[in-house]
Amino acid sequence: MKHIFKLSEELLEKLSSVMAAALLIVGMNACQPSTEVKEQPPLTGEALIKRGEYLINAGACGDCHSPKIMTETGPIPDPDRLLSGHPKDEILPPIVNTSDWILFSTGVTSFVGPWGQSFAANLTPHATGIGNWTFEHFKTAIRKGKYKGLEGSRNLVPPMPWQFYSHISDDDLYALFAYLKSIKPVDNQVPAYISPENLSLNTVQNAE
Repeated sequence: MKHIFKLSEELLEKLSSVMAAALLIVGMNACQPSTEVKEQPPLTGEALIKRGEYLINAGACGDCHSPKIMTETGPIPDPDRLLSGHPKDEILPPIVNTSDWILFSTGVTSFVGPWGQSFAANLTPHATGIGNWTFEHFKTAIRKGKYKGLEGSRNLVPPMPWQFYSHISDDDLYALFAYLKSIKPVDNQVPAYISPENLSLNTVQNAE
């Protein structure tokens, strides 16, 4: 009987040790930071627009798409014409040579290179901008690089880096679109793109 009782005590000691170790492991795991990623609810309203504004500024979209005003620290986007594209009434100087350089207008809204001459688009919600666009138009323009977001239209030309922007998530694309639809509409019909062939003809005529 004593032998059995002694054996039971030894067994209890071992069981206690095992349980203590198990509790220690459970406690340590409980203290570890959770690696579970909690899904965030989609942004809406003002938060969505603020997210879009942040992305526009982070992507420096206004550097090309906004006319500039000169300040003591240099040119900055004109807040009254924010994201309205190349000004329709801006007279550009003659283009003398296009073969060896990529040219930028002083307002950084018109560009000349091997692709021809391009003009920064009006991104405001005016009819001359993206006022009539749906989100699907915007998505097609950014994801597929299609002019006016229309399937079958010409490709967007440099310096628009749509190939890089095409990887933006749907949520961020929607935030961008929401912000652009919320800003001041500006009536500005941007000049039409000029192909390399037509640009070469104009260059020759100007040189003469």
